[in-house]
Amino acid sequence: MTTPEATPPSERSRIRRLAQRGHYDRATLHAVIDAAYVCHVAFADEHGVHCIPTACWRDGDYLYIHGSNGSRMLKLAASRAQVCVTITHLDGLVLARSAFNHSMNYRSAVIYGEFDVVAEAFKSAALDTLMEHIAPGRSREARPGNANELAATTILRIPLDEAACKISTGGPEDDEADLDLPVWAGVLPLALQPNVPVVVAAPRGTPDYVERWQKAALNRNAVETLTATTP
Repeated sequence: MTTPEATPPSERSRIRRLAQRGHYDRATLHAVIDAAYVCHVAFADEHGVHCIPTACWRDGDYLYIHGSNGSRMLKLAASRAQVCVTITHLDGLVLARSAFNHSMNYRSAVIYGEFDVVAEAFKSAALDTLMEHIAPGRSREARPGNANELAATTILRIPLDEAACKISTGGPEDDEADLDLPVWAGVLPLALQPNVPVVVAAPRGTPDYVERWQKAALNRNAVETLTATTP
């Protein structure tokens, strides 16, 4: 799939299997990244191949990760080693009439390239962006990292120049010969949903972003209760 904003795929980012599900435009890529809190970073060293989950966030046309200076993954990535970053959102289990036509609905992104080290002068701002990704408004309330904490932290960013998204939606695609089988077919939706906040301290009351989270959780619970009790 192409759009005016699409980036031509490279040999390694080009989607070959079910290519019609591929997306190379920045808007789709940004949306998949922005919906994520965790990515997986794959890399190879003298001990073999590794794939490590880590927190992630986006700022502009870069994906960011961070961690301790002692992290094996961060030290290798900071050396400009080639990496592959992946994000997956599972949206549903697709149940077909035949076992071989079962599938899943998903949104995924794969990013190839090299990480750059974020300079000391920009670390605090980068972590503020992470705080805002976690909860908009949080960076203005939480204590920022001090000099020692920032010095012990490595922040890396990778450009989104070589990336691809793959998205699957819809119901089962059964073979015509199976359509009359007496088997339930459909989609079991899945979603990451907010739950009611667990309060540890609230000396200044409840922040707006926590109230919004709680409202979303209570509304979801109310809908689920109504659905469960409706004949």
